Amino acid sequence: MTQREKDNAYRREYRKRTCNAATKKYEKTINGLLMRKYRNMKSRVTGIQKQKSHLYEGKSLLDKELFYDWALGSADFHKLHEDWVNSDYDRKLCPTVDRIDSSKGYVIGNMEWVTHSENSRRGNLSRLKKND
Repeated sequence: MTQREKDNAYRREYRKRTCNAATKKYEKTINGLLMRKYRNMKSRVTGIQKQKSHLYEGKSLLDKELFYDWALGSADFHKLHEDWVNSDYDRKLCPTVDRIDSSKGYVIGNMEWVTHSENSRRGNLSRLKKND
């Protein structure tokens, strides 16, 4: 086993032992939350997240730096993040990125910040309309 493999094994064991506490704490910060949001968007459009890959696969994804600039320049993002922090990190209030037009990807002009609850509600309405 190489030193890198040993280090990775140690880190996995440490995260398991601590229930990933350091990562969970980091993901509550602005940079940590943005890192997680971008990683999730990327895994959707590249097909890593298989469950709903038909909704995202092959869609556009803006560059990571452009995403960070867009997010950090958004008053809506900062307000939603502040509300989420003040709620003691209520999952329903967590800021999420919603695509305005679901036939398009994650690109400037087709994204907006909403709460997790609002994003879920919109997804449910969209599914209901398709089944009518």
